[in-house]
Amino acid sequence: MSVTHAVEADADVLRRQDPELAEILLAERHRQSTTLQLIAAENFTSPAVLAALGSPLANKYAEGYPGARHHGGCEIVDVAERLAIQRAQNLFGAEHANVQSHSGSSAMLAAYAALLRPGDTVLALGLPYGGHLTHGSPANFSGRWFDFVGYGVDAETGLIDHDQVRTLARTHRPKAIVCGSIAYPRHIDYAAFREVADEVGAYLIADAAHPIGLVAGGAAPSPVPYADIVCATTHKVLRGPRGGMILCGSELAERVDRAVFPFTQGGAQMHTIAAKAVAFAEARTPAFAAYAHQVIANARTLAAHLAAEGLVVTTGGTDTHLLTADPAPLGVDGRTARGRLAAAGMVLDCCALPHGDARGLRLGTAAVTTQGMGEGEMRTVAALLAGVLRDATDPAVARETVRELAAAFPPYPG
Repeated sequence: MSVTHAVEADADVLRRQDPELAEILLAERHRQSTTLQLIAAENFTSPAVLAALGSPLANKYAEGYPGARHHGGCEIVDVAERLAIQRAQNLFGAEHANVQSHSGSSAMLAAYAALLRPGDTVLALGLPYGGHLTHGSPANFSGRWFDFVGYGVDAETGLIDHDQVRTLARTHRPKAIVCGSIAYPRHIDYAAFREVADEVGAYLIADAAHPIGLVAGGAAPSPVPYADIVCATTHKVLRGPRGGMILCGSELAERVDRAVFPFTQGGAQMHTIAAKAVAFAEARTPAFAAYAHQVIANARTLAAHLAAEGLVVTTGGTDTHLLTADPAPLGVDGRTARGRLAAAGMVLDCCALPHGDARGLRLGTAAVTTQGMGEGEMRTVAALLAGVLRDATDPAVARETVRELAAAFPPYPG
């Protein structure tokens, strides 16, 4: 049964019991299949991942870890979690993997809990330069519980200023250094961060939520050999279920596990863990490796053609699945641009731009690449996007073009 037919079958069940929710489910399926998903943090999971998410494992309460649960009847889910752990270890070459984190943020919380105490100093990429909420936002637990110092990027190149990282580390002597970003389009130099961390006696935490899928596909450098703890999500480019995971060496395994359960989380979501296991297996295939490299090729093409259309692309391009761009040269700010593009069926995000108060656009190619689009389609998207922002293309006309493109590359064919 195809995913489309499965959704329709599920909707039929829901229609009988909850017709209101059934219509919501079908409306979201329609939205996803008639618009372009250019949000860097989103992707389309495989039918097998969706099947695991909708499995009877969703019924099982499983506080604790395999072989040491607080509930009976866990002998089957223990097998599922051990399989997910083993697959994660093999995929990333890690000595230990915790696959219970509910999200990337909860994985970061557990990493901090394993290594830090409230009030400790942490060095991380500043939020205006692409740092995540868990990198010290005052609205987040990280900014409330720890003393964060932010490093930035070079004003000319937009690249991480490693000289500043070293200077700040020597000055503040942080307990931990965080490397990673939600909007940095270049590869992270994990070796350089490791060198600074060793110099000042700090732990190194890699927030690899965005690039971990590229790492799995051999298209980006791995943080595992360098970081004390690697936190990641299992969606985004990795194309698994929405969730998180933590990778570390054996010497920190017990501290990490205790930080996840019982310190920061309760019962594991076993259907999600099973879906993670499916995604880890898929990510070891040659097809996934080809996909990961195509994601980057598409992002580079999209970046180059947006620049040719007049947008200012941060760092002059990208090494990854995402890019950020300033639409101001086309006479529009980031928030207005996002609204116009949404009306035209192109769904993307705003983001902070380095060294300024303006908001830019953040785009990603993971989802459209899953749909089978290539560099040719990225050229079409860039031209369409720029036309809408210049008011040279009617959003209604652009929306029809988007519908045709989405129909030619359905997320779930058949």
